[in-house]
This record gives sequence, structure tokens and C-alpha cells, in this order.
Amino acid sequence: MPRCFWCTEDPLYQAYHDREWGVPQHDAGALFELLLLEGFQAGLSWITVLKKRERYRQVLFGFDPQRLAVMGDEVIEELMHDPGIIRNRLKLNAVRRNAQAWLRLEDPASWLWSFVGGQPRIHHRADRSQVPTQTPEAEAMSKALKKAGFTFVGPTICYAFMQASGMVMDHTLDCDRYAALAH
Repeated sequence: MPRCFWCTEDPLYQAYHDREWGVPQHDAGALFELLLLEGFQAGLSWITVLKKRERYRQVLFGFDPQRLAVMGDEVIEELMHDPGIIRNRLKLNAVRRNAQAWLRLEDPASWLWSFVGGQPRIHHRADRSQVPTQTPEAEAMSKALKKAGFTFVGPTICYAFMQASGMVMDHTLDCDRYAALAH
């Protein structure tokens, strides 16, 4: 099956590409998880994070923002010794801060989707050279998230989040998933 240029032969990556990436996601919990995971990706490849996703779900209380918002420094210190995750103190501290910011939002899923007008933006990109790393919408989301108290939410992270959550559909024309999602 033809896939997007970034998808390797790794079966985990292929399953993610084929079943999750670019599919519109409106569930607040799933969006929160994805936003945190995109923050962990900063400076790394997505496959690195994807391979650690299940461990993150275990050690980060299933991405429950209520529990993460009150996560103590001792938990973060324990996590710094867990080889199953990316051990970056700034990113782990961001989890707590981002959970606190998330809980202050009135309707986070609708608010995030508002940056694309509430509907997926369907792009018709011929190849990888046409896929941007950030857009004005991602810049606006980044700025608003930072104003709301989030960290690790730069415009590139926000655009990757928008792609992954289906807010924008960036499967290229030569990808088998393009036809399924470009309706």
C-alpha cells in the first residue's frame, strides 16, 4: 500500500499512519494525550515517541489531566529513571503545567478545533515538498496555548498536532489514505 513519505517499514509506524494519523479526533482526552506526546517529540522523531506511547500511558495515569495536574516532584524524579520514556525533566515538568492549563480551558476540544474553523482542512498536496512544517493557524494555536499557560507548544509542534489529530489532512495524493480521508 502506498503511504506518505515519512512512514517507514516499521509495522507500528504503518499501523499509526493507516489508522490514526489524519483521522479527525474530537475526543478531549485523546487530544490532550496527543498534545502531550507531540511535546515529547520536540527534537526527536515521532517513531521514538510512538514506541514509548504505551509506557507513557502507564506512567502518566492514562493521561488523566486531573491526576497529572497535581503530580508531585517525587513522581517526576521517579520518571527521570524510567528507561521506557524520554527522560527530559523540562518535558516532564511541562506535562504537569500543561495539565493544569488544560483544566482551565472551558471546552478544550472545541477550542482547539476552532483554529481550523471546527472542520478538517483538506489539503491536496502532490508530494512532500508541498507539506509545510507550520502554518498561520498553527502559529495562532501556539500563541494561544502559550497564553493559556502551556509549554512545548511551538508552531511546528502545533502543526504536527493538527496533522495527527485530523484538523488538517496532509496525506499526499500518492498515499492510499488520501482518498479515504479527502471527502
